[in-house]
Amino acid sequence: MEVTAVQKFVRRTPRKARLVADSVTGMKVTDALNFLEFSPKHAARDVAKAIKSAAANAEHNFNLNRDDLVLKQLLVDEGPTYRRRRPVSRSMAHEYFHRTCHITAVVEDQPQQSRGARR
Repeated sequence: MEVTAVQKFVRRTPRKARLVADSVTGMKVTDALNFLEFSPKHAARDVAKAIKSAAANAEHNFNLNRDDLVLKQLLVDEGPTYRRRRPVSRSMAHEYFHRTCHITAVVEDQPQQSRGARR
């Protein structure tokens, strides 16, 4: 069963958040959270927050075991861009952008098979 969580309007650029998201896709939830805890990237905190939310949704809404959850997909989409202006010399202004992103975490339960069972 797939369970999702969406975190919107995150103040990180989508490009930097995708680097972190691609590094943990396909991992078990517990392994991914351990990996992100020690990651030097600033976007790791935001991606971990989305993963924790999806795992909590799976536990509380669907009674799934947290140890069996696997990250099926992490989508990082572009959000709105905030445009700001900074005054510079000769009564001019330079424009700069604050980019945002939307992070969608999809977790799936894959129960661990017993060691004696074969496919």
